[in-house]
Amino acid sequence: MFNIKKILSFLICAFNLIFILSTAQAERIKDISQIFGIRHNQLVGYGLVVGLDGSGDSNAFTDQSFKTMLSRLGVQVPAGMNVSSKNVAAVAIHASLPPFARPGQQIDVLVSSIGSAKSLRGGSLLMAELKGADSQTYAVAQGNIVVAGFDAEGLDGSKIKVNMSVGGSIPGGAMVEKESPSSFDIYAKDDITYVLHRQDFTTARRMADVINHYMGSNTAAPIDGSRVQVNIPQSAADRVRFLSVLENLSLNPGEESAKVVINSKSGTIVIGQHVKVNAAAVSHGSLTVTISENPEVSQPQPFSLGTTETVENTQINIQQDDNTMFLFPKAVSLNSIVSAVNEVGASPSDLMAILEALKRVGALSADIEVI
Repeated sequence: MFNIKKILSFLICAFNLIFILSTAQAERIKDISQIFGIRHNQLVGYGLVVGLDGSGDSNAFTDQSFKTMLSRLGVQVPAGMNVSSKNVAAVAIHASLPPFARPGQQIDVLVSSIGSAKSLRGGSLLMAELKGADSQTYAVAQGNIVVAGFDAEGLDGSKIKVNMSVGGSIPGGAMVEKESPSSFDIYAKDDITYVLHRQDFTTARRMADVINHYMGSNTAAPIDGSRVQVNIPQSAADRVRFLSVLENLSLNPGEESAKVVINSKSGTIVIGQHVKVNAAAVSHGSLTVTISENPEVSQPQPFSLGTTETVENTQINIQQDDNTMFLFPKAVSLNSIVSAVNEVGASPSDLMAILEALKRVGALSADIEVI
């Protein structure tokens, strides 16, 4: 017979555990780090796009590339003949070669005009080589270009443009021809090294502790604040399975240091949760001076010898906001900072000045990063 009290107690514990796990800021190892030696490689190339409806370009290097392509296809162009065409455009091609990519696999490519082409819509990229930083060819691209933007122009000069039409993509448009060089060989080493995306000693220690807890003691050891060394099984058949389990382990990363990030261009200000302000008094106010010109007409009396003249009437208005000084107590939190600033109605630019002044007097316990 079932014990109702035990079942209810078990359900309550299960719900509490689910709630704790859902609120915890746990992240998987694969989301906060990567294995050293496993990386993408950038590829770049040059090519021609054909089939454009008069929206291509015509310049020296496009014409030369077009003539060279024709000669390779067996078409002999007479010397001095102009081969320029508005249906052709010169483009730059770039792609990212993923790790473990093998010959025959397809990757996506991006195509961008490098000439005066107005649009690549409807165009097709002809076969072009994609090379790595070592000038070796790793893929060959070709295909129809997908362009998200468009533009149109009327005879009266009116124009409309949506997004950009001088660039596009070719999904699966490149065929891998050569494997990328890699310093990682899963079968030639007895250990691997995880590199954290964000350097933090606490995160490195916690990551090693989680691995040792689930995989056995002395399996992992932190090397420094950004690297954790992990011993892997000797059997080649077990290594992939071991890494698959390892990358799905979760841990709570170390919290970021106190920081205030200011975007000087957009006026965006982000204040971290660990930012503290020591005892300080801040006075915020602004002075507004408005100068307006109101011309008036001076009309002479009837039958007088005077003339009608325009008289300038200048008005100067000075307004100063009556904002009182507010006091920060010792070690106030983020909520107190935001509330105090909102009370005086400070704009983003004013808040930048307040935070920089607090940092200068030593009352702000955080780093200010201006981007």
